[in-house]
Amino acid sequence: MQDKIIEVLKIVMSVMIFTAALFPMVKWICYHVGALDYPNERKVHKKPMPVMGGLMLYLGFLFGYMLFAPQNTQMLAILIASFIVIITGILDVIKPLRAREKLVGQVVAACIIVFYGKILLNDISAFGFYFDFGWLAYPITIIFIIALMNCINFIDGLDGLCAGISTIFFATIGVLAFIMHNIGSLEITIAFIMIGTCLGFLIFNFNPAKIFMGEIGSMFLGFMIAVVCLLGFKAVTLTSLVVPMLILAIPILDTLFAILRRIIHHKPIYEADKQHLHHQLLNKKFSQRTTVLIIYAVSILFSLASVLYVLKDKKLGIIIYIILVLLITWVILTTDILTDKAKIHISIPTIKKKSKPSKKSK
Repeated sequence: MQDKIIEVLKIVMSVMIFTAALFPMVKWICYHVGALDYPNERKVHKKPMPVMGGLMLYLGFLFGYMLFAPQNTQMLAILIASFIVIITGILDVIKPLRAREKLVGQVVAACIIVFYGKILLNDISAFGFYFDFGWLAYPITIIFIIALMNCINFIDGLDGLCAGISTIFFATIGVLAFIMHNIGSLEITIAFIMIGTCLGFLIFNFNPAKIFMGEIGSMFLGFMIAVVCLLGFKAVTLTSLVVPMLILAIPILDTLFAILRRIIHHKPIYEADKQHLHHQLLNKKFSQRTTVLIIYAVSILFSLASVLYVLKDKKLGIIIYIILVLLITWVILTTDILTDKAKIHISIPTIKKKSKPSKKSK
């Protein structure tokens, strides 16, 4: 066990140091090509920020791959598909892409994973039920990858939020690997590499941030999370679909709330707004840093509950789930995350007295 811990620390620390060392170069590239995010009424930062920090994540991942990851068809498919994701993100930085144009890049990347890498969500088991998808595994896997990419993309709204939640996910997968004695498989190696890249990036992205990851980083992280989930299903590291879905409860719920909110207000699903979960916490006068730490804490609780429920103590896991459900219910009832409560009025009919007819002068 000690040798395994040393190996894990070697992966995480070396990738983290390499990723952090990329900051000056990537920052220079951002200013050189004008890849800056300027503040506006929807954003919380106050000055132009370099917005291609996702390159740090991608190059850190490539460094970890060269040193630690096995070379096989699945890994080659991940490399090719992730490159497509990065190119899509870079094009969006050069000239903002419409939602359908970004979707094309996401679909191409997902298809490479499915048809070339043969990484499929063939079946799932949840709450005592078992589903075999058969030929539907192909479209379901593509939708699964695209959905997670957009969930992580939607949550990227505050300094360190997206990278921190992704770190919690990959770290939880690492903990599961230790518990199940599954160190060394492809998805676990990737998870430890991604922990190193996220931590190296967070040094410069946590509030007050010196660089943003942009679409490059958020889509890449969502893509890698989806890949680790799919590989985990095939290797039985993730014994149920419930595990990753609950670890990622915050970005998934925030995305669902955003979709419902836009449907309720008759707006396009991809239209940006300022009503996400982190905006609601900011509206309650929490600072950026405190807001991010609160979301970290809730994500860690979801991760802890998932690990306890699946592998250790189901009763304790259920208790934590109930507490979290009550917390989410409170958020829905006391914030504008679904509807703008300031615009909801209950009109009470009033009875007006009839005025007496005025007497005519004689």
